[in-house]
Amino acid sequence: MKKIATAALAFSIAFGTTASFAGGPVVIEEEGQPEVVAESPRSGWIVPVVVGLVLVCAIACGNDDETPTRTGVRG
Repeated sequence: MKKIATAALAFSIAFGTTASFAGGPVVIEEEGQPEVVAESPRSGWIVPVVVGLVLVCAIACGNDDETPTRTGVRG
C-alpha cells in the first residue's frame, strides 16, 4: 500500500501541481486593421493639359472654310 501511495503522490506532484502553475496568464491583444492609403496618380495632370491644348488649337486654327465668291458673271 505504501508503494501505491508513494507512486500516486509522485504522480500528482509531477503532473498535477507543476502543470497547473506553469506559465502565466495568456494575454491576447487584437491588432488594429492596417490603414490603406491610396496614392494619387502621377498622370493626373496629363489629361487636363491635353484637353487644353486641343481647345487652344481648335480656337487658334479656327474655321478655314472661305465663303465662295463669284468672280465672273455669266450672262
